[in-house]
Amino acid sequence: MEHLTTLRDLQATLDYLRTIERELSALPPDLAALDARLKAIDKQTTEKTKALDTARTYIQLKSKELVQAQKDEERARAAVKTTSQKLQYTSAIRELDEKERMRASIARPLKALETEAASLELALAALETERVTLQAQFDELHAVFLDEHANQVEGRKQLKAKQAKLEAKLAAPEVTHFHRLAAARQGRVVVPVENGACSGCNVKLRGPFLFQLKEAKGAVACESCQRILFLP
Repeated sequence: MEHLTTLRDLQATLDYLRTIERELSALPPDLAALDARLKAIDKQTTEKTKALDTARTYIQLKSKELVQAQKDEERARAAVKTTSQKLQYTSAIRELDEKERMRASIARPLKALETEAASLELALAALETERVTLQAQFDELHAVFLDEHANQVEGRKQLKAKQAKLEAKLAAPEVTHFHRLAAARQGRVVVPVENGACSGCNVKLRGPFLFQLKEAKGAVACESCQRILFLP
């Protein structure tokens, strides 16, 4: 029964924590606007950083291709200068023209990529400047907001400490399972039996299962939703 009591206490503690977190996350309009913009900046930064990394990768590849194309062009140009026979000269000129076109076909997209990368770098710098400014404003206003909700802040601190103590009484895999189940079941892991049914999923419990629940000394999970049941 002590094990079940620990689980029930943990459930109650997390319920109170969620209530406090909702209160502390209900930001006033000015703070909410700053928070929304900061999140938008983070999203844009992530997207532009990914695009910049991609552009830089292609720039490296194209730069290597351009170096090789320039070497091929120089060899073709040297061949033109050293060729004296008319037939060979014509062939060398054609080869040079082809190498020049090849070099140009690589240089043009490379230039576009470099321009794109430079533009992304400027955009990222601007976003970072804006982020730093807005973050300072947010932190200042948020500190005032938290001072106005000092009781909730202190309550959250105490509840988190209690959560840690309760979880220390359980095996690590059980704590992991508890939180995984909480995420999948809207935070409700430990629930009472009401009118012979699981109050979490409202599925009627079988007679033998109810008897097992009455006689159990430890935690018993609902056969339907896997929530932990207890008799009120």
